[in-house]
Amino acid sequence: MLKIDHHVCNLCGLCQKSCPFGAISAGEEKVTVDERCTLCGACVNVCPQSALSIERRQASPEELAQYRGVFVWTECEERGKKQVPRKVVYELLTHGRRLADRLGQPLAAIALGDSRMEDLDRLCHQGADRVICCRHDLLGSYSTDGFTTALAAVVAKEKPSVLLFGATPNGRDLAPRVAARLRFGLTADCTGLDIDDQNQLVQTRPAFGGNIMASIISPYTRPQAATVRPNVFVASAPDPSRPAVIEEFPVTLSKASIRTKVVETIATGGEAEKIEEARVIVSAGRGCGEPSHLELVRSLAHRLGGAMAGSRAIVELGWIPHTIQVGQSGTTVGPDLYIAVGISGAVQHIVGMSSSKKIIAINKDPDAPIFKIADLGVVGDALHILPKLLDALKA
Repeated sequence: MLKIDHHVCNLCGLCQKSCPFGAISAGEEKVTVDERCTLCGACVNVCPQSALSIERRQASPEELAQYRGVFVWTECEERGKKQVPRKVVYELLTHGRRLADRLGQPLAAIALGDSRMEDLDRLCHQGADRVICCRHDLLGSYSTDGFTTALAAVVAKEKPSVLLFGATPNGRDLAPRVAARLRFGLTADCTGLDIDDQNQLVQTRPAFGGNIMASIISPYTRPQAATVRPNVFVASAPDPSRPAVIEEFPVTLSKASIRTKVVETIATGGEAEKIEEARVIVSAGRGCGEPSHLELVRSLAHRLGGAMAGSRAIVELGWIPHTIQVGQSGTTVGPDLYIAVGISGAVQHIVGMSSSKKIIAINKDPDAPIFKIADLGVVGDALHILPKLLDALKA
């Protein structure tokens, strides 16, 4: 229930402007709310006097049963003059399709952006039954306030049972904001999702530094939400025969409710390659000896048409930037080929690359843990092996 403290309210009208459903009216004497209110919390967030609050209680089993469907937030990225879905979205839709089928419920994608959004048909080809599209000029670039208001409005209206986000920088920012506004549970950085016998979403994630895997459920709130790291799931091939159903969802946003704006975008280059989308990765560890030896790793990566990355150990030594770190505290990758050079294979690193299709490990220590998951292990000094490998590739 939305509660209004009329003694504190100064009738500024910000709540009326921020309401996505037009449910609030700020009159000359007091603020009123009608039946269109979905308790999305947008008005509470902008009220400068803290005159608005939402009273929530634990939902009953009957109320929880009203929530249906698996929804995936479709994060879009800039490509030229277009906004298109990121790769992680297709991965989540592929796995979301399996979850939805287990539940016997529909799968939907929620796309937020402006008029430049394209390739939304492929979301249905990837498994979604429909795409809920929110277009607004203020959604042209990511902002915490704008995207939280729009997504919370969709979730409050549609009532999905499961809500999934990619664990990207924006996804990690947006998911907890929406969860806090609508008061539902959220599990971060999941590496596995399944449905149990009670139709609960079982969310699996590493805990205690990756030494154990925790299985988490949210039995008392809906939706059940999780962020999932890119490359944890594998996207299936799109099925063009699936019909594309795209529904427009109008939202009301005002500049006054968005406290940040993008002033300038600076593209990073050089080492900061997008390792999460690379098909081949050559990754260096402390076993490479010194920073100058990384040139061999970089040369091999470029010769194979891939990207160079590294372990946390050499990031902390200052040899490479954090943007190309692979592991639990870096980026999760799933290339066709992963070559680990001088990496022992700590569990935190393995969490970030174990979904690679083929793994080759080069290490002087025959007992290095990396060999336990490698498809091919080479015991030896990488500084002797890499030059010979480069010569063979050149030939």
